[in-house]
Amino acid sequence: MPTSPSTTSAGWADFAAAAPAIAAAGARHLDRAEGAALLATVRGAGAPPRIHPVTVGIKDGGLFVFLLDSAKRTDLVEDGRYALHAHQDMAAPDEFSVRGRARLIPAGELRDRVADGWFFEVDDTYWLFELQIQSAILGERAADEWPPRYKRWSAAGLARS
Repeated sequence: MPTSPSTTSAGWADFAAAAPAIAAAGARHLDRAEGAALLATVRGAGAPPRIHPVTVGIKDGGLFVFLLDSAKRTDLVEDGRYALHAHQDMAAPDEFSVRGRARLIPAGELRDRVADGWFFEVDDTYWLFELQIQSAILGERAADEWPPRYKRWSAAGLARS
């Protein structure tokens, strides 16, 4: 059965290959705050979204987040939908966000590679998720410019390739 465009997603490496300029700018935005970003999650129909500060990293061709036992972890396990927004720097007020579905990464070689050199000490109480990307938005502007100039990417185009 074909994947519908609304659920087609890609790992960071596929996103970067398809939209290198947006992905490179997005990586810079995530790096400027040492991985700090805001993660929005939901759980089920009708539940209000939640927003959580997290630390994300691009490693091994994926966009990853380690989470302790929390509402955000439960949301990702039970539902999987997320939106992630990089922190803004008012001196360079560009913005970057992605949305999609999270995938739990089990204990093993990939988890160990991602944990090696992570922003903080990772132990077995942290669960690793890969944030699969359905769409990305980059907004660029100068400090005194409004509105931003937006560039968008969607994984739906990958399904037609």
